[in-house]
Amino acid sequence: MTTSSVAESDMPPKMLREGLWVFPPNLTSNSSTSWWLGCNPEPVLIDCPPLTTKTIEALRKLSLGRAARILLTNREGHGRVRELQAELGWPVLVQEQEAYLLPGLSGLESFVEEHTTISGVSSLWTPGPTPGSCVFYAPEPWNVLFCGRLLIPVGPNQLASLANSRTFHWTRQQKSVKKLREWIPPNRFPDLASGAGLGALGGSELVVWHGWEEA
Repeated sequence: MTTSSVAESDMPPKMLREGLWVFPPNLTSNSSTSWWLGCNPEPVLIDCPPLTTKTIEALRKLSLGRAARILLTNREGHGRVRELQAELGWPVLVQEQEAYLLPGLSGLESFVEEHTTISGVSSLWTPGPTPGSCVFYAPEPWNVLFCGRLLIPVGPNQLASLANSRTFHWTRQQKSVKKLREWIPPNRFPDLASGAGLGALGGSELVVWHGWEEA
């Protein structure tokens, strides 16, 4: 494992409930937050966590010998995914607009509009924060929406869609938020798991659906 030029947290991931874990912020990826979901038959790692010894140890333990799939929500969540994949050999799923950023990566798969993994985790292309930004929804018994940087923490139990200096296309981002609202199945109120830094949540990690502020 190579050494990063940025100090990475060597803290282990935190279990939020059975099968759902959150990793410490990845400082090599603008403080992105990564998540682990222990679904069957193929668990998933959403975005790339800090590449440390404790991360690798935790992922080997959590996978229980299974080949997991790495799901990337946007280019700021790629981190050191090439090195992570070299350590674990797991396949990677990314929206096609950002597949070019990972040339020659073994086991790379891309999708266009929507995709569903063999464990039932669905993806939706939501451009705006980056060209290939996407979200992942894990249905019951999980009922969690991994929203990447489409929705970011703005206060306790609050996420919002915001423009910043790195935003690729604000108008498309607003349209993506509307598309996301229509995509989530009716009468489902998933917990929201942002891929941005979680500090503004004031100690929480997940946000309940009604805490999603209008863009």
